Amino acid sequence: MCYMFVNLACTLQSLLKTPNWRPRFRCYHWTVSLLGVLLCLAVMFISSWLYAILSMLLAGLIYKYIEFRGAEKEWGDGIRGLALSAARYSLLRLEEGPPHTKNWRPQILVLCKLNNELVPKHRKLVSFASQLKAGKGLTLVSAVLDGEFTKRYSEAQAAKLSLKKIMMEEKVKGFADVVVSPNVSNGLCHLIQTTGLGGLKHNTVIMGWPFSWRQSPDSWRKFIDCVRNVAASKNALLIPKGIDQFPDNSGKVSGHIDVWWIVHDGGLLMLLPFLLKQHRVWKNCKLRIFTIAQLEDNSIQMKKDLGTFLYQLRITAEVEVVEMVDTDISAYTYERTLMMEQRSQMLKHLKQRRGTLTLVQTIKDSVNQPTSKPNKVQFIEMPEQEAELVDMDVGEGSPSKDSKSPPNEKSSPPMLAPSISIDACEEAPAPVENDIKPAEVAEKPAESKMLLTKPDEGNVRRMHTAVKLNEVIKSKSVEAQLVFINLPGPPKMKVGEENYMEFIEVLTEGLEKVVLVRGGGREVITIYS
Repeated sequence: MCYMFVNLACTLQSLLKTPNWRPRFRCYHWTVSLLGVLLCLAVMFISSWLYAILSMLLAGLIYKYIEFRGAEKEWGDGIRGLALSAARYSLLRLEEGPPHTKNWRPQILVLCKLNNELVPKHRKLVSFASQLKAGKGLTLVSAVLDGEFTKRYSEAQAAKLSLKKIMMEEKVKGFADVVVSPNVSNGLCHLIQTTGLGGLKHNTVIMGWPFSWRQSPDSWRKFIDCVRNVAASKNALLIPKGIDQFPDNSGKVSGHIDVWWIVHDGGLLMLLPFLLKQHRVWKNCKLRIFTIAQLEDNSIQMKKDLGTFLYQLRITAEVEVVEMVDTDISAYTYERTLMMEQRSQMLKHLKQRRGTLTLVQTIKDSVNQPTSKPNKVQFIEMPEQEAELVDMDVGEGSPSKDSKSPPNEKSSPPMLAPSISIDACEEAPAPVENDIKPAEVAEKPAESKMLLTKPDEGNVRRMHTAVKLNEVIKSKSVEAQLVFINLPGPPKMKVGEENYMEFIEVLTEGLEKVVLVRGGGREVITIYS
């Protein structure tokens, strides 16, 4: 058996064309080693088939034990080369075309935010991804460090190790990576574009909700930029809101998983809770699907059609159609919209004021800069001995001291050496500061204008829709273990981005655990899948 494995290793090295495999025998061919494998195997079974099988099983157990213990292999590993060759072949096969709808499954990219200890701030994002995947498919966990790559390379490697450790603890099979970028938004955009290899790429992105977006404007700007980048890449987006309240992999929950199917996005909202129920944490939960109907819609027919569609999808769930009644816009909606717009205007006003104060401070610094008087240069007469030393240092061709000068030539005047004396700079008189401050002058009209602002009709209408939907959702799903809702699309223009965050807050207000879902347009669930 020993000779059989030696010949087998030679055969694998030759077929894989390993660079370090360089046999000295020039007439060697891999078929000779393969023939040796077959002959050794035949001799083993001819001698005793029972001992041959037992010895092969024993050799396999020894190999797996060495692999489990992680022993270092100084002689290389032919099986690893075989695995690399198979992986290359599989990746090339995946490049042949997009996956069929029946084979679609979420390949997840988890975007984590690191704290000061280079540990993910919300570890349960990884737990939620593992529950959604149930150990199947591809999972990529990534993070972005702010700074220069040359200075933070070691920190990036430490963060990568911490991500791998968490993935091992959560039993997530996948890969981890950390990117260093001077701009976090650009780093997240690069991860969304380039993570993966060939056909083995993600099609779903999971990222957390910025809880402190009201206190930190940069957080919601990064969030909205990331939402736009995911939408541009045609990937699905999942945003767990209240992620700290989600169960970990060690617990079990029972109750209802509610799906509010407001926008028909190809059935992704129905597939996600079905996949989540495959994990033992959510296995005891029941699925309920709610859809919205207007007064002119036939609610009974909608419920019947949706039940038939779920039956064809082979998904067991309760179906309920909720009718939205058109009501007048309440005073609460006006007040909430007015507060939102006032906050938006206040942020713009503070930004303009900060820019004005910076300009005024720059002008003050330039005026207050002390001016120095010109240096006074005095000349004093050099002593005769020093003058003689200077004459001795003259280069070739210059007359020496002993050379006689013409009698009619006058002696040169005594040499003068400069003596520089710098007087102490007198401080310039401090400029008289004007009592009038431009920022304060512009502040009062801006504040009075802000208080008298009338809410925009479009914002009032959107706020009214969000408030009514939130009331309906809370009346049905306030005790649900998890709620899936469609994520509204981000604004196309930069103006009013903070209003988008406020609309989502109003839509999910009072709900403990919510998953906001937005499809990428490529995940279509049919009755044949």
